[in-house]
Amino acid sequence: MSTENEGNPVPPAPSAPPVPPSSPAAPPQAAASDGGEAPTAPIPPTPQGAPASDPYGPAPQAPDASWPPPPPATPSYADPGAGAGAGWGSSYDQQHQQYQHQPFQQPQHAPKKGSGRGGLIAAVLVAALVAGGLGGGLGYTLAKNNDDSGSTTISATSSGGATQVKRAAGTIAAVAQNALPSTVTIESEGTNGEGGTGTGFVFDKQGHIITNNHVVADSLDGGKLTATFPDGKKYDAEVVGHAQGYDVAVIKLKNPPSDLKPLALGDSDKVAVGDETIAIGAPFGLSNTVTTGIISAKNRPVASSDGSSTSKASYMSALQTDASINPGNSGGPLLDASGAVIGINSAIQSASSGGLGSTGQSGSIGLGFAIPINQAKYVAQQLIKTGKPVYAKIGASVSLEDGTSGAQITDSGSGGSAAVESGGPADKAGLKPGDVITKLDDRVIDSGPTLIGEIWTHKPGDKVEITYKRGGSEHTVTVTLGSRVGDN
Repeated sequence: MSTENEGNPVPPAPSAPPVPPSSPAAPPQAAASDGGEAPTAPIPPTPQGAPASDPYGPAPQAPDASWPPPPPATPSYADPGAGAGAGWGSSYDQQHQQYQHQPFQQPQHAPKKGSGRGGLIAAVLVAALVAGGLGGGLGYTLAKNNDDSGSTTISATSSGGATQVKRAAGTIAAVAQNALPSTVTIESEGTNGEGGTGTGFVFDKQGHIITNNHVVADSLDGGKLTATFPDGKKYDAEVVGHAQGYDVAVIKLKNPPSDLKPLALGDSDKVAVGDETIAIGAPFGLSNTVTTGIISAKNRPVASSDGSSTSKASYMSALQTDASINPGNSGGPLLDASGAVIGINSAIQSASSGGLGSTGQSGSIGLGFAIPINQAKYVAQQLIKTGKPVYAKIGASVSLEDGTSGAQITDSGSGGSAAVESGGPADKAGLKPGDVITKLDDRVIDSGPTLIGEIWTHKPGDKVEITYKRGGSEHTVTVTLGSRVGDN
């Protein structure tokens, strides 16, 4: 899976004009800025079928709600027009509101020769030096103006310094201090030399690390994977298992240290809108970055893909947060106020604006999406146990097009197969092609992707109540979910 490039050319740093010694009273001039913005790629709209001009052809007619569902009907790389941002995939609003495509909170591209992360850091350092120069000019001016004032310099006394500061348990600083040593910056590189940067966190003392599937995708099939802790210690790692549909992966450190401290896992089912959140990651390659916010929504249906023609979509019923999340935060923990992990940061909604050192990608606008930890924990345990993901399914193919006021079972399945699997859960419950599923338990279903995301919050064998419409009448049936092993 391609990743965003953090090694783009950095615009020239602004320089501060010197303060003329002959005119000390003149106000110092502000540093000049080039004012440019890096270009960004457009975010495609909510899937509504491929437009006539779509060079990639029409959307799949019969995706399978069990697996493998194809990407959203409108390719995630399609251009929706002005006003959209860069993005992969799409999300679906539960009130039928058109939701623009959600990009994976993708890892940063590996730096190229002669540029890379060093360029970004250099720009930051230059900016800091410019600010320092300006401050020196101001200091000179003030000193010159007060040269004859007869003032006396007074040195402030220290009452112990920063070492005396104590931060109470439960504060953001205390939570971050406790969680940072258990997070890692992951570098994934393919056999072709391409790769990127993401984040992960310690799952157990055996050296298992949880992250996103799209973070490690480049390293599959013979690539290279490393994990670096905040103290600078770097370890080679290998992929234990990955689930493309869930966008969850587990890697394991080679020769892990004996003092690993797994992060405590919370209960994402008990999270409430308004709860505080803390995100840790490596946005734009800046490792060990901590941001804060709140849970701004729950059960947000999101479908994401990397935008390539061969990509399959990942689906989640996500936790939405306004904590600042950017490319490189992928796979990092979303913590609650106590420091327990409640989600894995995976996707963002972006506006069409770039940032320092970025090209073709956008930053946070306060809409980030995380995989609930209850789901991610189950997936991770399956991957550690067998190396393969297990998906719940109803055994019916549904349309991914919007505007049906539900998830409509198609007339035929993928590749001409039956839309309702013979002897499968939907068949046993009496569901037929043309039925429109409108609710799963108490969750309103407004589209096929919403249904898939909700089904995948359950485990095989779970019993769910499905409400559907047929011929103008509404019916409710109990369905026992089946299972499918693997992504293929």
